[in-house]
Amino acid sequence: MPKSDIQFNPDITVACVIVREGRFLLVEEDVHGRRVLNQPAGHLEPDEGLVEAAQREALEETGWRVRPTSFIGSYLWRAGTGKTYIRFAFAADALEHDPRRPLDAGIVGCVWLSPAEMRAQSARLRSPLVLAAVDDYLGGQRASLDLVRHVGG
Repeated sequence: MPKSDIQFNPDITVACVIVREGRFLLVEEDVHGRRVLNQPAGHLEPDEGLVEAAQREALEETGWRVRPTSFIGSYLWRAGTGKTYIRFAFAADALEHDPRRPLDAGIVGCVWLSPAEMRAQSARLRSPLVLAAVDDYLGGQRASLDLVRHVGG
């Protein structure tokens, strides 16, 4: 089949890297019968900016209202299923938590883990994107949010 006949539809996702006192906020979620760990993350919705999507996903998955502070990076990953993901990761400050807020379907709860604890549980990470963003954050990789623009609409 010629390349031009192949339909390519990567999933666009956003994630927040939220750290307090050396620990990172992760969600525990049930995915295909397996309990995994992930950053607060999810899909970009129509007519939504990337930064706004990251804030929304953090609130929906953790009950934390966050303020994105910088852009960590973009990540391209092809899962074993053949699906391709493009993730935009943001560093964010945790501002306020509402423990009564219902969490998204599939989310079991939240945990704060150190990088060493995450590595010790690497088999439970939903994807390699989790540690990639944490490692980039720990390495000081941060850019101004001005680099992330929502143009039009």
